[in-house]
Amino acid sequence: MTDHPTPAPHSAGSSAQPSVGSSTPPFAGCPVAAPSVGAPVPPSAAEAPAPAAEAPAPAPAPDLFTWEFAADPYPAYAWLREHAPVHRTTLPSGVEAWLVTRYDDAKQALADQRLSKNPEHHAEPAHAKGKTGIPGERKAELMTHLLNIDPPDHTRLRRLVSKAFTPRRVAEFAPRVQELTDRLIDEFAAKGSADLIHEFAFPLPIHAICDLLGVPREDQDDFRDWAGMMIRHQGGPRGGVARSVKKMRGYLAELIHRKREALPAEPVPGEDLISGLIRASDHGEHLTENEAAAMAFILLFAGFETTVNLIGNGTFALLTHPEQRARLQRSLAAGETGLLETGVEELLRYDGPVELATWRFATRPLALGGQEIAAGDPVLVVLAAADRDPARFADPDTLDLSRRDNQHLGYGHGIHYCLGAPLARLEGQTALATLLTRLPDLRLGAEPADLRWRGGLIMRGLRTLPVEFTPRD
Repeated sequence: MTDHPTPAPHSAGSSAQPSVGSSTPPFAGCPVAAPSVGAPVPPSAAEAPAPAAEAPAPAPAPDLFTWEFAADPYPAYAWLREHAPVHRTTLPSGVEAWLVTRYDDAKQALADQRLSKNPEHHAEPAHAKGKTGIPGERKAELMTHLLNIDPPDHTRLRRLVSKAFTPRRVAEFAPRVQELTDRLIDEFAAKGSADLIHEFAFPLPIHAICDLLGVPREDQDDFRDWAGMMIRHQGGPRGGVARSVKKMRGYLAELIHRKREALPAEPVPGEDLISGLIRASDHGEHLTENEAAAMAFILLFAGFETTVNLIGNGTFALLTHPEQRARLQRSLAAGETGLLETGVEELLRYDGPVELATWRFATRPLALGGQEIAAGDPVLVVLAAADRDPARFADPDTLDLSRRDNQHLGYGHGIHYCLGAPLARLEGQTALATLLTRLPDLRLGAEPADLRWRGGLIMRGLRTLPVEFTPRD
């Protein structure tokens, strides 16, 4: 996760490649060589062959990080894949970084140990480092989480929390996810309309991850407010996000203290994740309080926004592809689950919740996609571009819920593969299946072109998703 700077017109970084965002096509203005002295005299017009047709001019480079780009980045990513697959650019925050857009390059970069997650490897001055992470996490002493560290610390911390996301543990959590889903739909079903982002896609994963972490039910509304501040301020002032991070840090420190005081001598079945982290730190795992707080924080932060966007983007895709939505509804009505499972994977590939993988920094010079990456350079893998790469996926711009060959990168690859992916899949499948079953005539309440997408850097999601349907009791 990282900050979401305000979209701004693209400014090209230093690179030998054509400048994406420039109004001048690549190679425009190159002088035509004059005939050399002593060259043969050309034949007469009557004898001259017909002039060859001129090659069409290359398409102009697209602008990046504009509001138009945020609404539909895929044409720009297609241009990058073809003309500048590993491209150095200046981001709206002012940080220069490499964008990796082809599938094979992306998969290589995600698993390359020479690309560190630790922002200390960033070559820019210290003041610039605050632009590459979650606002306020450094001051709140929340840096030592899975998105900012490398092995062996990453291996140690991931092992401590991975047991909370095993298929068995997630399956045990399924009834709670269904209960939350039904309760949220109950709250707006009788109205005949809703904003599916704020009334459904947002609160569902917030309450689910709070339950998993062990945040008491009476405190979960506070977490919902803090998380909402993070989403509302993406693309806006950084101060609001930093204040929410500080409040979360203070609350987590207090919660860890309270749970440590009340922790039973032996684990109980279904013990919450924060209690498990405390138990590990108290029994020789060398987990500091800061590490425990940072782990709880990033699991909450990363555990809600990806699922908000999975549900929001997925519902939007289904409502704008009625034939695919009808296929899924028929499958669900027949009691089948296969199309739902492959369908959620396809929604993750087609318009997934994470547009760019979180920051990586070269620890030494390396070659990637024909470009030389210098030590200290930031590298951003564009998952949304890689997952539409025609060299890897047949008809990549077509939504096909039954797609089988679908090794998408929506949740990453390698040792930093999303830890919470099983829970996110459960929430996405439950949310979409229940929506389409309980509200079978669900439809958009606005023109698709009128919807606004959040203009962030890492995540891709709608600000609102107005829908209409026949009111239900």
